[in-house]
Amino acid sequence: MNSFDVTVIGAGPGGYVAAIRCAQLGFKTAIIEKSNLGGTCLNIGCIPSKALLDSSEHYHNAVHNFTAHGIDIEAPKVNFGQMIQRKREVVETNVKGIEYLMGKNKIEVFNGLGSFKDATHLIVTKEDGTTEEIESKNIIIATGSYSSELPFAKTDKERIITSTEALELKEIPKHLIVIGGGVIGLELGSVYLRLGSEVTVVEFMDRIIPGMDGALSKELTKVLKKQGMKFHTSTKVTEVTNNGNDVTVKAENKRGEELNFEGDYVLVAVGRSPYTEGLGLENAGIETDERGRIKTNDHLQTNVSNVYAIGDAVAGAMLAHKAEEEGVLVAEQLAGQKPHINYNLIPGVVYTWPEVAGVGQTEEQLKEAGVKYKVGSFPFRALGRARASMDLDGFAKILADESTDEILGIHIIGARAADLIAEAVVAMEYRASAEDISRMSHAHPTFAEAIKEAALDATGKRAIHS
Repeated sequence: MNSFDVTVIGAGPGGYVAAIRCAQLGFKTAIIEKSNLGGTCLNIGCIPSKALLDSSEHYHNAVHNFTAHGIDIEAPKVNFGQMIQRKREVVETNVKGIEYLMGKNKIEVFNGLGSFKDATHLIVTKEDGTTEEIESKNIIIATGSYSSELPFAKTDKERIITSTEALELKEIPKHLIVIGGGVIGLELGSVYLRLGSEVTVVEFMDRIIPGMDGALSKELTKVLKKQGMKFHTSTKVTEVTNNGNDVTVKAENKRGEELNFEGDYVLVAVGRSPYTEGLGLENAGIETDERGRIKTNDHLQTNVSNVYAIGDAVAGAMLAHKAEEEGVLVAEQLAGQKPHINYNLIPGVVYTWPEVAGVGQTEEQLKEAGVKYKVGSFPFRALGRARASMDLDGFAKILADESTDEILGIHIIGARAADLIAEAVVAMEYRASAEDISRMSHAHPTFAEAIKEAALDATGKRAIHS
């Protein structure tokens, strides 16, 4: 029987990063994966969706913006098959990269479904049905999540689809109905909107991206409407029917009126659920909560002392970078180190165009907590760099403590917001004040100048360019 110091179940971002860090720290490490290395994120989530977002944005620019830039071309056509193939190649290359990293770090990879025999023994069930037992002193559960379903709208993978199927469609939808105005729904809705689909978003809450700052939600709604996306917020879906060649969605708005939508595809994007069934947790006595998430303490340790859990399998934001940080934290704790994670500083990003990103507290959270704060904001259209690239939508917003000026939250919508938010994380990790950022030199012309200008606005309303 093979024996290891640490075995990781699940090779997504959290799992493979945990395995690499364990190996770096000298542990004999194994990883178990039932599908491809890279997990949901790399194979059917973050990476393939960004590939399609980039391809569709290139097409959108060719159609709408090239002429203004002095580039005259014949009317471009979408080769959707090639677009999907490029996406597959991006995924395949990244998977090979993870395979290389496993070999480089001498991590033993077991292909199959990992489950607990007891607290220190795992059974790996391979695709052909054969099994192998391994022993491990410590075990890290990093099994990720899967797309949640509505009880009355079971996905059939043909007309009623999840994000997985939306990344592998054989045709561009004529009318894509998206149930859920969160990150996944808006990103994939944007892909097909750019490619010519009519896109209708039905959201139960009173605004899209409800977990982010309200000002970002308002601005993104405005911009996406301008692009052609349609929204029905405060609307509850009651029935979804696959009619063969089309789909009917029935819903009810806040006034109690019945609404009917007809399209050729329905994308159900109502969140994700932890992948914990079939792990044999009961064989090791590992406890879960009412939502199927594995219960852990502040050290991500389960009620079984040598078993840890990270990422989408536990409570908290379902984000690849959050899972990665947790994987590193567990590995370093096993090595006797004392790492920490400030969950308030895990940024959230929406990869629409313009991009949306935020970190720290939202204005709504500060109001609810009774915290006195001040606001500084700056519009992208006042940036020379934004005007040069024709990316005028959006703004940067800084929330700072009214008395100490410490930054409490930074929220950005605009070109490259996904990259710009890293500056906010660094500043807040070191408890910077708004004035600190306002006095740091930012290269000109850049999109990052919006953060400096917002900081100036937050400290005495002294923004230079607005």
